[in-house]
Amino acid sequence: MRVPILFVIGSLNVGGAEKHLLQVLPRLNSARWQPAIFCLTEKGTLADQLQACGVPVQGASFSLPPTAHKLRRFANICASTWRLSRFMREFRPAIAHFFLPAAYILGAPVSLLTRVPIRVMSRRSLNDYQKGRRFLQSVERSLHPTMNAILGNSRSVVQQLHEQERIPRERLGLIYNGIDLWPFASAQTRASVHERLGIPADAVVFIIVANLIPYKGHDDLFAALGMARQRLPRNWRLLVVGRDDGIAANLKAKAEALHIDENIVFLGPREDVPELLQGADVGILSSHQEGFSNSILEGMAAGLPMIVTNVGGNPEAVVDRETGLVVSPRNPEQLAAAIERLASNGELRRSMGVKARARVQREFSMERCVARYEQLYEALLSGQKPADLDEIGFSLSQPQRSRQASNISTSQSRYCQLRSPERCSFQ
Repeated sequence: MRVPILFVIGSLNVGGAEKHLLQVLPRLNSARWQPAIFCLTEKGTLADQLQACGVPVQGASFSLPPTAHKLRRFANICASTWRLSRFMREFRPAIAHFFLPAAYILGAPVSLLTRVPIRVMSRRSLNDYQKGRRFLQSVERSLHPTMNAILGNSRSVVQQLHEQERIPRERLGLIYNGIDLWPFASAQTRASVHERLGIPADAVVFIIVANLIPYKGHDDLFAALGMARQRLPRNWRLLVVGRDDGIAANLKAKAEALHIDENIVFLGPREDVPELLQGADVGILSSHQEGFSNSILEGMAAGLPMIVTNVGGNPEAVVDRETGLVVSPRNPEQLAAAIERLASNGELRRSMGVKARARVQREFSMERCVARYEQLYEALLSGQKPADLDEIGFSLSQPQRSRQASNISTSQSRYCQLRSPERCSFQ
């Protein structure tokens, strides 16, 4: 018998969690599982792709702009909750799985009222979004005891759920994001990408794939490049890929003030990210906070060494000084040292890139991710808990992080490291 599973999310407009469902759900064993999605607002741009793969998508059929009047927002919430309740009674899922806070806050109570037997919540980021929102925080924490399983996509997220939100270890699970490698084995060559973008053939190219949002740390990255620019190879470039959420003008002004504007290429949101990665030499993610970033996995899958900040799941993906470099967040000096280190050593870049791709293939494949979900669902149906599963259950003992950026002393982060590389922690 096929087991019906209902996945609840705000919408299927493009985003990390939404793309994750697009990749995972069609791969679930169709002889065993019967997945469906309910969107609390509009279905979104990814809905057609899921439906084409045989995954039905239901939605409340309205958009909810942030500027909407409070009464309209309340009315839409009530309508969405009623429609979700009706759909749950019709679909009768054995498992309800909630992605992102809005789906959890609205969907979990409905699943209790409609007596869905098994309930799962996935947290996709650290809980910074709760800051200054005590009501949101209290509602989520009141719902935690009603879940059969609560999942995180990085050890940092799961650790925070246990330590700050008091979720018992036996109901916590860790399932990393997965990624397909085939899009990153394209026939595109580095030279053809450079030619298409008008980049000199001998340029060392950095790339950051992240929407232009303050917490992604673009400002720190520009400051670091300004510090290191005179020691970088001639004709270096930074490709900035991502949607402008309001800070592009300030970044462009900063680049001009730092005299690096001619080296920075703003590309906006792109559909050809795998091809762009083929034309780069080093990937960068300078975030102040993260859950577990797919852009890191994409860079590694393309064979790039990654420079990442030591936040969230970043150091769980990148093995420091093996597949890339891990630096402290909000620290342009350390970031500048790491950039100069990789920019000046082509052999090190190639060696780290090879190891990075192998690590993604071994630890973060989409097949591995899907298998974990199916293993969890089977266990929950048989009355087990996440802690009963060796590859999903959360161990309270933090694994040893040798040579991580967290061990770099403050004195080592001084910018003088750039002039005295023998004392630099990256050597």
